[in-house]
Amino acid sequence: MDKRSGFHFDVKWVFILLILAFLLVFLVFPLLYLLFRAFFADGSFSLDAVKRIYSYSLNWDCLRNTLITASLSMVFGVLIAFPLAWLVTRTNLYGRGFFRTLFLLTYMVPPYVGAMAWMRLLNPKVGTVNVVLKNLFGLSEAPFNIYTIGGMVWVLTTFYYPFAFILLCRALERMDPSLEEAARISGASPVKTLFTVTLPMMLPSIGSSAIMVFVAAASCYGIPSIIGAPGKLYTITTRISEYVATGTSQGLSDATVLSVFLMVLSLVLLLLSKLLMGKKNRITISGKSMRPNIVDLRKWRIPLTILTSIFAIVIIVIPFLSVIATSFTQNMGKSVFAEGNLTVRFWQHVFTRSTILKSALNSLITATLAATLGMIICIIMAYLLKRTNMRGRKIPDFLISFGAGTPSVVIALALIMTMSGRFGLNLYNSMAILVIAYMIKYMMMGMQSTISGFSQIGPVLEEAAAVSGAGWLRRMKDVVIPMLLPSIVAGWFIIFIPSFYELTMSNLLYSEKTMTLGVELFRYQMNSSQQTAAALACCILLLVLILNLVMRKLTKGKVSI
Repeated sequence: MDKRSGFHFDVKWVFILLILAFLLVFLVFPLLYLLFRAFFADGSFSLDAVKRIYSYSLNWDCLRNTLITASLSMVFGVLIAFPLAWLVTRTNLYGRGFFRTLFLLTYMVPPYVGAMAWMRLLNPKVGTVNVVLKNLFGLSEAPFNIYTIGGMVWVLTTFYYPFAFILLCRALERMDPSLEEAARISGASPVKTLFTVTLPMMLPSIGSSAIMVFVAAASCYGIPSIIGAPGKLYTITTRISEYVATGTSQGLSDATVLSVFLMVLSLVLLLLSKLLMGKKNRITISGKSMRPNIVDLRKWRIPLTILTSIFAIVIIVIPFLSVIATSFTQNMGKSVFAEGNLTVRFWQHVFTRSTILKSALNSLITATLAATLGMIICIIMAYLLKRTNMRGRKIPDFLISFGAGTPSVVIALALIMTMSGRFGLNLYNSMAILVIAYMIKYMMMGMQSTISGFSQIGPVLEEAAAVSGAGWLRRMKDVVIPMLLPSIVAGWFIIFIPSFYELTMSNLLYSEKTMTLGVELFRYQMNSSQQTAAALACCILLLVLILNLVMRKLTKGKVSI
């Protein structure tokens, strides 16, 4: 501090500028260049590429399929997520803590594994469910066909509703309970209170969670590629991947034009989400006690527990058992229990094949780096947002949110075009480009966890440390981080999981030396051995469950998925 000039150097500005520089170089510039290339491919403004792309009826089919599947997945996802979130956070449902963890299992498993499971169950010819129903009711045709728009919507919904479920659970737990309590005192029943008070107060959070599901479903690659290909159903992400795979300049240009549609759509939805979340913060969050009364379900407690159990069995247990059974099946045309059909050789492949082990190591390294570096940024940004009024802090906050809302395929394509040496920085075919892509896509989820942690602790100890002469870095190290440790561990875990099994970006950014587990699993599923892919998927699930137990241990049970 220079008392004569009034100048004060604040180290927090250094961190803001470093974070902003990272986002400008690896997010803003690549996306702007992507936009530039779509309309200035030959150095001058032209709509020829746009006209050429949208002159193909197949591309219009891709747009229509993407909008239909994403919209329906959003609607059904929220319709599933809100009742479940209310039951496990605000009622005395039996086993609500167990159900809360169980409903998040599909978040912990790659979405394309869900496509594998449901393809095994609902294949129109040999799907287990279809075969059972045909034999049971004497049907001549299979009642279900997974290779349709409806089948794709089903799988997308079952694997993306957790995005809404997580957000809605947190919102319900932090919502100001005073209006609900007033309604109950006035004689309103729990159901009437739910529909007249809770639901209206939750609308901004519901809208925001719906947008998250829509963007996730629209930018998904694994599910449409596995389920859509046999049924000749293409989406924008699968079409973009086809264009990039051609390896030609025109193919890359065409992929760029298609990417612009997803990028603009995500930007509009992000701005809408920010508006909705702003309303939520003004309406539902207060400085009062955040411990709403638990609703007594009374005579509905057992029926609702049974219904919740049936939902969990259909959506989670049966598909996962299908994947496990596939991993032990020699001949997929027969039952796993048929004589001589039970085998462990596909599990042996997982632990003995060098390509799988190398891919697993690459995923472990890239996911660990992305989660660790991402959480450093998240901790700093959460502190700046919750504990300071520094100018400019909302700019990197918006960019982090924009990165999370940008479809994965757009991020990957933008990085390919700008980080391949064209502008003096060549990260293509390296682990660094994978780590950067994962950070851009998943940092926001870690930051939400950290911000939630800041909301639950007061600034008293930090202020006491400041009065004692501790500088900002010292306060962060000795006071803030220890108090935030459960939220930090949870945030790290939330970034690590999707980074570990990520497919969409990895499929465009990997090289033979940086092959990741998600790409390896996908290649086995599509080209080689579905049984090996199933065994590998089971290993991913086991690893994630083990990490979840470790997280619970580290945080003494305070935090888990």
